[in-house]
Amino acid sequence: MKIIALTLLLVLPATALLPDLLEKLWPEQNDGVFDGVARIPYVDLLNDNSYIDPFLLQSMKKYGFFYVVDVPEYSASLEQDYMKAFFALEDDVKDEIAIRRHNPANKNAYRGYCPGLDDVENTLQYKNLYNIGPHETRAPTFKQDDSDIYAKLRYDCQEPNVWPETGNCTFDKVFKETFQAGFEIRRNIGRAFIRSIARAMEYPNLPTLFTEDEFSAMGLRKYPIRRKINSNMYSDFDGTLLRELEHIDSTVTVLSTFNNEGLEVLYKNQYRTVPVTGENSFLVNIGKLVDDLIDNKVPAVRHRVAEVDFDRYSVTYFLGPQFDADISRSMTGKLTDAGQKYTIFGEWIKDYLGAIELFYY
Repeated sequence: MKIIALTLLLVLPATALLPDLLEKLWPEQNDGVFDGVARIPYVDLLNDNSYIDPFLLQSMKKYGFFYVVDVPEYSASLEQDYMKAFFALEDDVKDEIAIRRHNPANKNAYRGYCPGLDDVENTLQYKNLYNIGPHETRAPTFKQDDSDIYAKLRYDCQEPNVWPETGNCTFDKVFKETFQAGFEIRRNIGRAFIRSIARAMEYPNLPTLFTEDEFSAMGLRKYPIRRKINSNMYSDFDGTLLRELEHIDSTVTVLSTFNNEGLEVLYKNQYRTVPVTGENSFLVNIGKLVDDLIDNKVPAVRHRVAEVDFDRYSVTYFLGPQFDADISRSMTGKLTDAGQKYTIFGEWIKDYLGAIELFYY
């Protein structure tokens, strides 16, 4: 890594000082397992400054994730405060925007409130969630006689958001504006990451698969204090009691854990605690689908949420390919695992919509 840093002296802007740069990309070493994880400045990532690419790629290859730091005009505390206020609302208020599975009177199937504690004995997760997407209005109405078998699915993927109406106009307005802005920040990070990894790996066509994001999703999650333990929530790996079972993601993930511990990743065959994102940073990792597209050159890190003795809040954003993106072949033309059954991302989504809570939440 020191060799990479010295090499970058030849390509960095004249005003860049190497000690300052290294302090940004790697915090002071404290002999922690994840001290070497890269910390990429938000502005440099979004401005496509190519000096970040080898640092980002090295961090992804070694650890499976990196941090984005120094995000202008972003407050994690503000987001968490509004999340706490939302989840503390009366159940009948949240039920007005609950997804159709939980409130059949509602039309929204994917965007909205999703209580996850209804069946503690059988659930594979222990959290409540509020899901936000990229659309505020619906696309043109779907025609029932449309011969395109994917026309309805395209229509469904553009389901508009539903926002809480509490009777407090100030709360409703600021809540919506806060998380609309948060969604945009995370989408910018996800797309900029794709551009960076494409440059680093010399895959110029990769960003074309992410031009649109019809079914990206941001989930506001509350993991309540557990009052009843179900046997399904113990780890098959080491017997640890969990709030979120071990899994790998599917697409690009941009995560906020605020100052809430609990996230663990599998590193060198042992689950280890991941440093929190804090007030002004995000954690980025990829899932199986994206890993296959880039020829499995970086790991889709396996992770979980361990049991903690407090109400835990986090925000997870997922950036997937556009509906028509070809996911059957990697950037070098190899058949992907998804390609054994699907050609485009829309086909893949179709099979997962029925299990949306497990897929995106």
